[in-house]
Amino acid sequence: MVIDEEYKKLVSLMKERVEVNKHKGLDIVIKKIPDSDVEGDLDPRVMNVTLDMLKAMASGPKMDFGSLAADNIGQIRAMMGWPNVDVTVTEIETEHKTIDGKDGPIPIRIYSPQKSGPMPAIVFFHGGGFIGGSVDSVENPCKCLAEKAGAVVVNVDYRLAPENPYPAGLTDCFDAVKWVYEHAAEINVNPEQIGVAGDSAGGNLSAVCSLMDRDLGTGMIKYQALLYPTVSMSGVAADDFEWNMEEYTVKHNHELIQGIIRALGSSTGLEHIYLDGNTKVTDPYVSPLLADDLSGLPATLIIEAEYDYLRLEGEAYARKLIRSGVKTKMIRYNGVDHAFMDKIGLYPQAEDCMNEIAKGLKELFA
Repeated sequence: MVIDEEYKKLVSLMKERVEVNKHKGLDIVIKKIPDSDVEGDLDPRVMNVTLDMLKAMASGPKMDFGSLAADNIGQIRAMMGWPNVDVTVTEIETEHKTIDGKDGPIPIRIYSPQKSGPMPAIVFFHGGGFIGGSVDSVENPCKCLAEKAGAVVVNVDYRLAPENPYPAGLTDCFDAVKWVYEHAAEINVNPEQIGVAGDSAGGNLSAVCSLMDRDLGTGMIKYQALLYPTVSMSGVAADDFEWNMEEYTVKHNHELIQGIIRALGSSTGLEHIYLDGNTKVTDPYVSPLLADDLSGLPATLIIEAEYDYLRLEGEAYARKLIRSGVKTKMIRYNGVDHAFMDKIGLYPQAEDCMNEIAKGLKELFA
């Protein structure tokens, strides 16, 4: 698919329409809607997609997203992801590989730009609520990231619940980081320049891998980019975090936008399907916001969507990281909702998001 000039212009405008706001002691980089000065409303592209999805759901079979159970996992998985497009303009080599993990084989995809010398690496974990999503859904964002960062990106096909509950997927993710570290020369990577990144559940897995890396003293991860991560699956108030709709600025389409925000927080049972009784939802390796100590974690970029139920816990995590002495940057994209990264090639915010992750990596390893 050829990317049109209007889309390219919008991506360029994302770099210009930026301001920094301080909220509850946190400096938040605000990325405005690129072609609209209206505040408190959806980006027009997000509005169009949302209305189309609501029409499709209204005309299709009724599904109960409020109560997750094994018998509707397949339906929910089928609705995850988005038919995004490849926005790269240079050749990115893609290699499909299977590596050995502690519990068995782990499929991965390796994206390498045409660049000599050892490169930084980003190990990427897709979202999907620990029960869905796929390496396919994030392939184009990963290729984009490899191009923009001049880095090798490794896309991990970790095991999903309920077939493989906690800690199966987390074990695969951490094993993938170890494999990249130990086989760095084989894939043209500098082992001292490895980061992790992921969206939603993948953001959680990235944050927890960083905690594990610190706790085990392995020292492999130097950078973490957390895209609208879930960091407090327990939902309990903690430190300066308590969910409140009043924290969201909604000036137009109130019912629609508040419905979008609440949708992600209304489902029940996800933590039970993911954990299957193997640990408590308050375990820091499930809810890293509840960790007693976040000191010693790598340089962090947290990216949030303005109209995402998870936004407030992400901001609380950023504040806690900063209080713990961790170099942390917080970016909020206005007018978009959860999972906006999936729409790369349609939403300019998705490509700009890859630009920001790449920028953070380059600054760290300059």
